[in-house]
Amino acid sequence: MQERRDPGRRDQPGRRDERRDGGRGRGETRGGDRPRDDRRDERRDDRGRSQERTNTGKSSRAPVKREVLANTSFEETRIAILENGRLAELHWERKSSQNIVGNVYKGTVENVLPGISSAFVNIGFEKNAYLYISDVLGDKNAPIDQTLKKGQTVMVQVAKEAISTKGPKVTMDVSLPGRYLVFTPYQEYVGISKHIAEPEERQRLERIVDKLVKAHLGGKGVVVRTEAEGASEEELEREVKYLQNLWAAVQKKYAEPPSPAILHQDLGLAMQIARDLLSEQVYVYLLDSKESQKQVIDFVDGFAPELKDRIKLHEAKTPIFKAFNIEKQIETIRETKVSLPNGGSIVIQEAESLCAIDVNTGRFTGSKSQEETVTQTNIEAAMLVAQQIRLRNIGGIIVVDFIDMRKASNRAKVMEVFADACKADRAKIRILPITRLGLIELTRERKRMSTAALLTAECPQCRASGRVLSVETLRIKIQREIFEMTGGRPGGSIRVSLHPSVAEGFRCQQPIIEKNIQRSVRIQSDPNLMWEDYHIVLE
Repeated sequence: MQERRDPGRRDQPGRRDERRDGGRGRGETRGGDRPRDDRRDERRDDRGRSQERTNTGKSSRAPVKREVLANTSFEETRIAILENGRLAELHWERKSSQNIVGNVYKGTVENVLPGISSAFVNIGFEKNAYLYISDVLGDKNAPIDQTLKKGQTVMVQVAKEAISTKGPKVTMDVSLPGRYLVFTPYQEYVGISKHIAEPEERQRLERIVDKLVKAHLGGKGVVVRTEAEGASEEELEREVKYLQNLWAAVQKKYAEPPSPAILHQDLGLAMQIARDLLSEQVYVYLLDSKESQKQVIDFVDGFAPELKDRIKLHEAKTPIFKAFNIEKQIETIRETKVSLPNGGSIVIQEAESLCAIDVNTGRFTGSKSQEETVTQTNIEAAMLVAQQIRLRNIGGIIVVDFIDMRKASNRAKVMEVFADACKADRAKIRILPITRLGLIELTRERKRMSTAALLTAECPQCRASGRVLSVETLRIKIQREIFEMTGGRPGGSIRVSLHPSVAEGFRCQQPIIEKNIQRSVRIQSDPNLMWEDYHIVLE
């Protein structure tokens, strides 16, 4: 009696390395100067095509009401940000996968590769960190092997965590964030957030910060964050002194321990959210842990005591995410198809460094012309796509395939809606002009893996393709293999073990199978087999 199993599966070929950006552009301008208009308000060329956009600048929509919900249980912290009652962002921090973005390390250069203008730095993890030439301090025009040498000790900060097979990405241009300011010790300029629009306020902040930088930081650089709008000189001076002391501590540690070593660890997730988001727009910051609530209150008391009363404790018996219906919404993040209000849909397919999003009209037919129906669907889809890439934390290259529109004015309208919807996203987004085929290409800043990548693993049945062989394909494949095993000789019987659902399909076609292989076939269901697995036994 012979037995044959399906051939062993081969691993899929490795995908090409993630595309690297050219630097860490801060997107800030000096107060009082005319901003370098990276967002380039919608201008048209002679052919009616909109130009490249970014998501900086103020949105045309009314201010949002934010609620922050923090769930700290077992081995992870989950924070949900609601805007006007709708889930807008999700953040995770797990003990098993430490968040290292923002941490500063003393590392050792392991390899310098002039061919790709990069170096690899040992900062104490299994995978060496990746350092691109644009993130190296020194002469930007000099080859990297003239700036860095193997075995050299360097101070680096993690800009992007390890994703898939890639190690973390680091930069030598260290920055230390505070509530109102970001201290950039290797720069010499004062930057003002573009989200602070009033010229008078920009000039006021520039005057104060220029004075503080000269008095305390020796002319080193500072970026003024949006939260600094309306901040007093005393508050800004207190933060400048705090950042100065923090930098002094980092430098002291750099001079002491051997390499690799951690010099500065960024705040935990709950503290980061309080530092970066807690403002007058946040209605409540609700935590389900007394210990975490106390830590956040003590932290906020140091820079915004007037906001302490917004930090509340969730004391109800119902878990916080279940009480606010967050758990059900988290489940939907795994779905590739998301419905539009009018009956259309978008389909989201994530790859390692690229995400494709397709827009479909579905059952929506509209009541006017085809062009107006398509445009209305695309406008709804544009808003939903902006929400979903933010909620799912999709980064890298994103291509959105909108439905074709004939009129340039309608394409511009969709582009305008999409660019405005993206302004709510705190990650930096660069949007290229919409094409005549209805494609919009954009890049979104990625510091951490997407939510779907965090929550899920590759499917062993479909080999991460999202699809498996059809029953018909398996039937033909197995018939061919039986023919090879028997040499086409008729007579005798065959026993085939299959996944239960596949076995049911085979039973429906059993007469055809027996006719083709000229043998009797006994079909068995085996729930332990995966969809594409099978056993063939000659009896």
